[in-house]
Amino acid sequence: MEKVIKLHNDEEANMLFGQHDENIKLVKHELAIQIVARGENLTFQGKEKEVVLAEKLFVELLGIIRLGGHIRRQDTMFAINALKKGNKFELHSLYFDRIEVMSKRQFVTPKTRGQKVYVDTIRKCDITFGIGPAGTGKTYLAMAMAISALKNQQVSRIILARPAVEAGESLGYLPGDVKQKISPYLRPIYDALYDMMELDKVQQALEKEIIEVAPLAYMRGRTLNDSFIILDEAQNSTPEQMKMFLTRLGFDSKAVITGDITQVDLPVHRLSGLVQVQSILKGISGIEFIYLNEQDVVRHELVQDIIMAYAAHEAKRKKKTYEAGKRAKQN
Repeated sequence: MEKVIKLHNDEEANMLFGQHDENIKLVKHELAIQIVARGENLTFQGKEKEVVLAEKLFVELLGIIRLGGHIRRQDTMFAINALKKGNKFELHSLYFDRIEVMSKRQFVTPKTRGQKVYVDTIRKCDITFGIGPAGTGKTYLAMAMAISALKNQQVSRIILARPAVEAGESLGYLPGDVKQKISPYLRPIYDALYDMMELDKVQQALEKEIIEVAPLAYMRGRTLNDSFIILDEAQNSTPEQMKMFLTRLGFDSKAVITGDITQVDLPVHRLSGLVQVQSILKGISGIEFIYLNEQDVVRHELVQDIIMAYAAHEAKRKKKTYEAGKRAKQN
């Protein structure tokens, strides 16, 4: 099968093809088709299904370029993966959902349909739960939304909290002041923060307590007004801690709770607050639970495969355990 799309000019072609034709090479490799560029025509040749996907992909990419966007290799890769999985995909609707931040990159965008739903829900709701595996952008996008809210004066401060499970929430034996004691457990939050704000602005905001980073245990007894509050790694909170955190929410505030319920680090006998809260709060107006999955992973392509492999392994393990228990009862 053969399909042809027309380009407007050489500049458009250069932006579409990418540096050293990386976008063309990627599509040819992933869809196993031939792509020929002659003059204003871009021709796709190969099996019908793959050629149709390639045409749809490049129409989407051209749409972004013609609206003033710039296509990166990872944008092309995410789009290819979505199209392969049969998703109804409009890349431009994601690309132009730009979350303003305070760094040279200027904005952050959701990369998948699931991430777009997550961001839209944060905008709409006062409390949003983002649940999913590593690499799905749960914390990163929540941080972007918090910084955007601060930049646009929708809130006056950002509060970032995380359970310090490894230290059992008892940090007194560690050397240094409070900040030095908790810093290792809050490093992922700082990493996202530094990626979205200039270093000097981060330091100033921390000194003035416009941005506060603290372990979950330090939230007790407080009322947080006019704030954007993020609880990261919430799967490691206990039910008591989860209730305590949620009841800190004050006037004109918004909270995002993120976590991966497949990676609970609490002792075996302790129930995760994030696991329990799903059944307690589901259905309450103004509170939403968004579930991300391996299709929303935006790290290295292999991370999706790793997550799926572990899920399959866990399913087999549970099946063997169930069958072993069934045989034991029969004997």
